Amino acid sequence: MELPTIGSPALWLGFLGFVVAMLALDLGFFHRKAHEVRMGEALAWSVVWVSLALVFNLGVFHWFGAERGLEFLTGYVIEKALSVDNVFVFLMLFSYFKVPAAYQHRVLFWGILGALVMRGGFIAAGAALIHSFHWILYVFGAILVVTGIKMLLSRNEEVRPDRNPLFRLFRRFVPAVTEYRGSRFTVVENGRRLATPLLLVLVAVEASDLVFAVDSIPAVFAVTQDPFIVYTSNIFAILGLRALYFLLASGLQKLRYLKVGLSLVLGFIGTKMLVAGAYKVPVGVSLGVVAALIGGAVVTSLLLPEVKASVPAADGGGPEP
Repeated sequence: MELPTIGSPALWLGFLGFVVAMLALDLGFFHRKAHEVRMGEALAWSVVWVSLALVFNLGVFHWFGAERGLEFLTGYVIEKALSVDNVFVFLMLFSYFKVPAAYQHRVLFWGILGALVMRGGFIAAGAALIHSFHWILYVFGAILVVTGIKMLLSRNEEVRPDRNPLFRLFRRFVPAVTEYRGSRFTVVENGRRLATPLLLVLVAVEASDLVFAVDSIPAVFAVTQDPFIVYTSNIFAILGLRALYFLLASGLQKLRYLKVGLSLVLGFIGTKMLVAGAYKVPVGVSLGVVAALIGGAVVTSLLLPEVKASVPAADGGGPEP
């Protein structure tokens, strides 16, 4: 099966050059010094990344037509929605390791840089599989449906990085100090290079993204088999992930129905892949369904906040006179 793509070598090089330039500008200028990212700064960067994605989307619409433009927009919305689950895991990891607020941006920057490379490898492998074995799309669809069901039935369990095989392997073979040493990932003591807890957090972040990539990348392949559209929509969503984390971290618990919306999105996309041989769901319809499910989950969470049960005071339990 031939995979049509709009991604000429010049487009690939241009996009990768843009990503490298933005990351260099981010770390080398705007975040050269470690500091706690405030709500206003996170909101500003979120607007920047979303605006850049939409400008890119307009370019795709203009030069490659409405169908490719809708494919990018749908893939971007799906990835942006699924990245909220990453935010929840980051929040748990930073809490578990007691990472100082001033160093969290540095961890996420390098974690996302690793994710860019990792996602590229996953997408290349996925495109090669689809090219050779078209039936792999049905496997992707089944994975998404099962993942959606598991997400719907799962409870908010505590994140335990010590149970992750990759993380445990790293801790076993890499000597480390037990205290943070500023924003450094490694230190030299007594002639030995040692990892700091910040490097352990980075490994945990990368391991968690590896798990999320297994779900999110097949989801975009359900919308389009163009590797360039799949990669660019993934990357724009990932580039805005740090700002999204600092924007949502304090209020994420209020969106208690969001996980339900995400699970339904995965179920819908997986079903779409499974029935693709009999009926191809239009891209515009997919975009509308995904937006409705995510928007409905957010609105429902805001309109129906969690009601905490009041504990009646025991008899004689009042304050002492």
